Amino acid sequence: MLADKYRSEIDTILAQYPPEEKRSAVMPLLYLAQSEYGHVSPQAMAEVGELCGISSTQVAGIVGFYSLYYDHPAGKRRVQVCTDMPCALRGAEKFADDLCGKLGVKLGGTTKDGEFTVEGVMCLAACDKAPMFQVQDAAGIHYHEGESAEKPMTVDAALKILDDYKKSNQ
Repeated sequence: MLADKYRSEIDTILAQYPPEEKRSAVMPLLYLAQSEYGHVSPQAMAEVGELCGISSTQVAGIVGFYSLYYDHPAGKRRVQVCTDMPCALRGAEKFADDLCGKLGVKLGGTTKDGEFTVEGVMCLAACDKAPMFQVQDAAGIHYHEGESAEKPMTVDAALKILDDYKKSNQ
């Protein structure tokens, strides 16, 4: 359990908020849980909720809303394609479908080698260069977009980028 293993870190996080507002610590505590388990399990949601004085349902709502929290295990890297309306109008949904087809997965699925989980997400703040995607891994978040509206990201270019991640074995 988090409280047993990370008591000092939890106390430090909670100390940043007034006792009557400890619910405000939910996001850093979720980040701590995800760092430990690789995702935020129902058990971790319940524990974070207890630490913050809120229900696990409220915690689950936060996990479901933010694209940087995950409620299930996934591949080594998450490939998140923006499929919000402005990007969809520029071909993001087709891009996501074609990319998934080349990787042999459905949106939300993980490649057979466990390397990539491909997800559709809302707004990565690059509507003018859609389609675009970000890769999340242990090293951070990496954005990939086309050069311009006239030279958008292609599936072939995306596959090359993903192959480079695989070769780097980060």
